[in-house]
Amino acid sequence: MKLVTFTANQVSKIGALKKIDGRDFVIDLTAVEPSIPAQMVDFLMNEDRSREKAEAALAIPTEEAIMPLDEVRLEAPIPQPGKILCVGLNFRDHALESGLELPEFPTIFAKYSNVVIGPNDPIVIPKVTHQVDWEGELGFVIGKKAKHVAVDESMDYIAGYVVFNDVSARDYQLRVSQWTIGKSFDTFGPMGPSLVTKDEVPDPSNLKIRTLIDDEVMQDSNSKELIFNIPELLSFISSVITLEPGDLISTGTPSGVGFGLKPKRYLKPGQMVRVEIEKLGALMNPVVAEDS
Repeated sequence: MKLVTFTANQVSKIGALKKIDGRDFVIDLTAVEPSIPAQMVDFLMNEDRSREKAEAALAIPTEEAIMPLDEVRLEAPIPQPGKILCVGLNFRDHALESGLELPEFPTIFAKYSNVVIGPNDPIVIPKVTHQVDWEGELGFVIGKKAKHVAVDESMDYIAGYVVFNDVSARDYQLRVSQWTIGKSFDTFGPMGPSLVTKDEVPDPSNLKIRTLIDDEVMQDSNSKELIFNIPELLSFISSVITLEPGDLISTGTPSGVGFGLKPKRYLKPGQMVRVEIEKLGALMNPVVAEDS
């Protein structure tokens, strides 16, 4: 399933994307089965039962539950994750682009829920920086409480995958040794368009990833370039941090970021950022200035 959080008639609900006669629709799952939780984190906290009900609702939706995609507003699939944990320098090609040695251990940093925006929401260039960079990334979402999880059991704890953009203010990020401040401006965490359940992505270690600025391809890689794969990351992080349903872990970005170009390039108001990941879809966000 491709699960979404959407707003219609000023009410936020959980739904699923479905093609009908070649057109894209959102199925309002709670309109078919009212016992399905209306919020994504609540859905994930009872994942097995919620999913069973959602699959039944999606198979035979009622007429009032079928809504054209262009008549609803898609939000971030998880509007307020409990935790957003990101991995730095986790693509071989990006580490080489940065002139750094491959890390011995995963580099983990945090972003916060204030960064989260959904499809088509604007990335805002803050007044205090003009070095805002793109980082298209594959994110995975925790489906059940995870602590001290073995590598070979890690996939049991994953609900699904999302497209994520780890937007970064490079001057703020690199003026000190800790990256948090440069990663945590409002709107610096676009996510979406949907949470694709793991059954639809049998091999997350071999997915094409691209980032385009307007029509220009800037990043073009594959998740097989990951230094630490998804099971290794979940196992490593859960040995330190208890992970909960709805937590997001973003696996790192490939080469082609603006900071690595010569000359360097950064986002400008009026541009459109598009992050594409095979099987997950495309996440698009316009860029605007804070003053606007």
